[in-house]
Formats: sequence, C-alpha cells, structure tokens
Amino acid sequence: MFEIIATLIIAILIITVIYFYKKTQELFEIIERIKFEKRSQSVRYGKLTEQYIPFTEEFPFDSENFRFIGNPIDGIAFEENEIIFCEFKASDSKLNEKQRKIKKLVEDKKIRWFEFNMR
Repeated sequence: MFEIIATLIIAILIITVIYFYKKTQELFEIIERIKFEKRSQSVRYGKLTEQYIPFTEEFPFDSENFRFIGNPIDGIAFEENEIIFCEFKASDSKLNEKQRKIKKLVEDKKIRWFEFNMR
C-alpha cells in the first residue's frame, strides 16, 4: 500500500514539475517577445524623431539648409562657411560601426569633391 502511495506522489510531483517547466518556458517566450517589441518600438521612435529634429528650436542650424539622408547618417546641414554631417540619437543609442567610421573620416578630413558630367 505504501509503495502505491509513494508511486502516486512521485507521479504527481513529476507531472507538477513538467507543468511548471512548460509554464516557465511560455513565460520566457513572452518575455523575449516583449523585449523584441520594445526594441522595435525604440527603433521606430528613433526614426520618427530624426525626421523632425531639424525643425525644432534646439537644432542649431538653418532647417531650410538641411538635407535628410537617413542612412548611414541622418543628414547634412549646409551652412555659409561649413558643411556639417548630422547624426541624431535618441535616449541612450550610440553610433554604429559604420557611423563611427564616417565620423573618423570627417575628423581626419578625408573628404573630397567629385563631379561627374554625363554627356
């Protein structure tokens, strides 16, 4: 009789462990989906924000002389005495590797003019 009760308790424990394991896996999947959605929302917010920054009072250049590029940098401001490459970041985002390379090229003055006439 004791063996039957012990076997039954062990079976119930095994079923309980399996049940909670599956529930834990479901929760991890939900957490990963929420993390993905949050990252996706942050990217959308950043892309939306960078579209209107040149029209804010805080933007230090003339918005009429700004041209939006989008990728790999957000845009270029054309001032009377200089040309400024602009990259807008929201929250805690950072330059990606390609943007860092472009920044370094600009800082090292590795910029040139190219004109192409098609005839």
